[in-house]
Amino acid sequence: MGSRSRARQVAAALGFVGLLLAALGAVMIVMVPSIIKQQVLKNVRIDPSSLSFNMWKEIPVPFYLSVYFFDVINPNEILQGQKPQVRERGPYVYREFRHKSNITFNDNDTVSFLEYRSYQFQPHKSRGLESDYIVIPNILVLSASVMMEDRPMSLKLIMTFAFSALGERAFVNRTVGEIMWGYEDPLIHLINKYFPNMFPFKGKFGLFAELNNSDSGLFTVFTGVKDFSRIHLVDKWNGLSKVNFWHSDQCNMINGTSGQMWAPFMTPESSLEFYSPEACRSMKLIYKEQGVFEGIPTFRFVAPNTLFANGSVYPPNEGFCPCMESGIQNVSTCRFNAPLFLSHPHFYNADPVLAEAVSGLHPNTEEHSLFLDIHPVTGIPMNCSVKLQLSLYIKSVKGIGGKCMGWHLYPCPHGAMEGETLQTFYTQLVLMPKVLHYAQYVLLALGCVLLFIPIVYQIRSQEKCYLFWSSSKKGSKDKEAIQAYSESLMTPAPKGTVLQEARL
Repeated sequence: MGSRSRARQVAAALGFVGLLLAALGAVMIVMVPSIIKQQVLKNVRIDPSSLSFNMWKEIPVPFYLSVYFFDVINPNEILQGQKPQVRERGPYVYREFRHKSNITFNDNDTVSFLEYRSYQFQPHKSRGLESDYIVIPNILVLSASVMMEDRPMSLKLIMTFAFSALGERAFVNRTVGEIMWGYEDPLIHLINKYFPNMFPFKGKFGLFAELNNSDSGLFTVFTGVKDFSRIHLVDKWNGLSKVNFWHSDQCNMINGTSGQMWAPFMTPESSLEFYSPEACRSMKLIYKEQGVFEGIPTFRFVAPNTLFANGSVYPPNEGFCPCMESGIQNVSTCRFNAPLFLSHPHFYNADPVLAEAVSGLHPNTEEHSLFLDIHPVTGIPMNCSVKLQLSLYIKSVKGIGGKCMGWHLYPCPHGAMEGETLQTFYTQLVLMPKVLHYAQYVLLALGCVLLFIPIVYQIRSQEKCYLFWSSSKKGSKDKEAIQAYSESLMTPAPKGTVLQEARL
């Protein structure tokens, strides 16, 4: 009787534990999604106590700027009216360092900041050196010519004389370092003296001279601490709620985020919208497909075909005009009226006539499309490659010598989360939620198994037990004795009867 009692107690204890585990599993199934959501909201908002704050402040992801140039092969023939021939040179890769300063939390659930950028050449990642020479159009001469188009003829003649006196030519042979970060040119001093504010350059002229060790403007964005629905959205840029570069309210709107983080809990119906100071406009990317980056689930977002379409192809873009062929955007109004156009590299997704006008351009999706891979639960980018092309459009200007031509380069900012940052992100925002997700079902299943143990034990203990003896060596009397003894075990004993152990 002692062993049976102990077995009954053990079964009851296991059943009680099973009941607790099953109840805990059921509670977790209800509560875990809410817990995960609260944990994500706590860690992605812009708050010094959040997990992502230091990531937001000092971006740990190594960003790289890969720059490709189009080297002009036939400059003399172009001046005779022949079709330009170019060859792509690069990439020339620069490590981009970003850090935020002047961080100020405001009373309206926003934070203001300046983000500074600096660049460092990476020879081991580049296909060439900064000392490489490249033949390019003389950007200063050709830009100044177009910008003088509506000036009086007398000024045009003075400009032509100045070009000749200073030895300026339609094409120059400069190093990559000079093109990127600046070189001395007497034309700059002349233009700044007689035509102040025509160019933003006061000393050296370089395509990226003004970007190195500079900021991208004063951003004010919502933190999401008080109102999660507006997390990371831009409230103002340089104190403005909208810009005035374009010709429609829609095109002048500052929409989306600053381009570094987005709202969490994305779905395939979500889009990525951000304001780009370099492009002077807001851009919207659309969902393409699901993927995995280093074990982390991602959503890939790409540019729609209409991103740089002209107004005749996509009417909402009419405000960005005057337009040329579809697929290139005129950004001269926000670039000191210089004839600059923005597009995808090699005029990908643009009117085919643009690529056909220049020999050496080969647009294709794999090499020239842009994408961002976002962790949909947190809205944090895991991997990105933003490829854009800047083209200089030049035309003959009456009164100033010159031919119609164009020149292109395209910078490609790209980066991916890696190292300790990636491991921390994976552990806290991917692995732990996954463990909690599976743990709730394991607990529920284990609890149900343990809960069945006392039930099974109770059923079996209530069954009638009969002893059977089957042996050719035993006689009928032995069988009758055993049967009688078995029946006596199944009959309740009278009160006061002392049960004695029987041995067979």
